[in-house]
Amino acid sequence: MRAVLIPLAFAGLCQAAHAGDISSAYTDLDWKKDCVTYAQAGEGEGDWADLACSGYRGYPVLIAYDDARESLFYGFPPGGDMTSAWESFSGFNSSGAKVEWRIETTGDKAVPFAVIHRRTISDGEDGTKSTDVLLVAKVGQVDGRDSCTVGLVLATGNPQANDQARKLADEKARTFACGKDRHTVIGDVPAFGRVDN
Repeated sequence: MRAVLIPLAFAGLCQAAHAGDISSAYTDLDWKKDCVTYAQAGEGEGDWADLACSGYRGYPVLIAYDDARESLFYGFPPGGDMTSAWESFSGFNSSGAKVEWRIETTGDKAVPFAVIHRRTISDGEDGTKSTDVLLVAKVGQVDGRDSCTVGLVLATGNPQANDQARKLADEKARTFACGKDRHTVIGDVPAFGRVDN
């Protein structure tokens, strides 16, 4: 019996060793260089635009801009639509120039499953002040086409923000059910909401 258990235990260790390795890759997000505007407001229609931007190895970043607020979708959208929901901060906000992609690599296959993206939110009462937040989002896959915010981590004054965001991405993003699960908030972040289309 003992001779049988040892090979089985060893096989279990080998399987664990072949589980995907998690790492980060970084891409730029510059509206002028990395994005194409495919819809925008006409004269008298307000201030809005929809942009498609390059992301990580064919995974796009889609931006819906409206009245100095941004809603971003990472990965492949459902049915070719921009997003299934508008997710943004209540205050005027903008996205950072770098996107961190959390990637699981198994053999030759590298799949981005989450992003961490810095957002800057203006203070409604004092235009000279702002708050930085790391937004953690699930990446829409070709087969699932589901992306949404998994969590928000206060970055301003928080030296642990990057580690907290990576932990949140690695532990929650792959199994997060968009539209059902509630996103996690770490710190006193500005008001954030989701409106389903």
